[in-house]
Amino acid sequence: MLASDGGSVEVVYTIERQVLLCSSHSDGLIRAPCVPAVGSAVSLCNIAIHALVMAIVVQISSRVAIEKNIVQQPLRRAIIMIAIASVATVPVLMVAHFSEVIVWSLAYDLVNATPAGADPIYFAFVNYTTLGYGDLTPVEHWRLLGPITAMNGVLLFNWSLRC
Repeated sequence: MLASDGGSVEVVYTIERQVLLCSSHSDGLIRAPCVPAVGSAVSLCNIAIHALVMAIVVQISSRVAIEKNIVQQPLRRAIIMIAIASVATVPVLMVAHFSEVIVWSLAYDLVNATPAGADPIYFAFVNYTTLGYGDLTPVEHWRLLGPITAMNGVLLFNWSLRC
């Protein structure tokens, strides 16, 4: 805002304070200032899912290794047993990742971040896997959910590789 008292001009800037709390508007939609809150909540939910699955996988693998006394087995047999365990683990981890993508798609649907006419599951998969086709982009005020989803996916895929 400009104000003048004859010879001098005073410039006054008014900056509206943006609150990071989520609030719904008259149209019922949740708006962008809460992107970090939504992204964090979904990420934490997915981390909890992944932690549970990984704990189960590690527990079962450890129990089998002890019962089969894998350390004392001849090398060839130990390699075969590890290969079988790995093949059995992969579908379990794929189900975990698919579940995490579903959680993201539900969040996208809840806040209307998916572009009109787009499939939220496909949209979530593209972001979670960092595929980045570029054929879909989030609704403008939710665009930061895409990178947050990608960070979450990279973190959880890397965690799966450490199993």
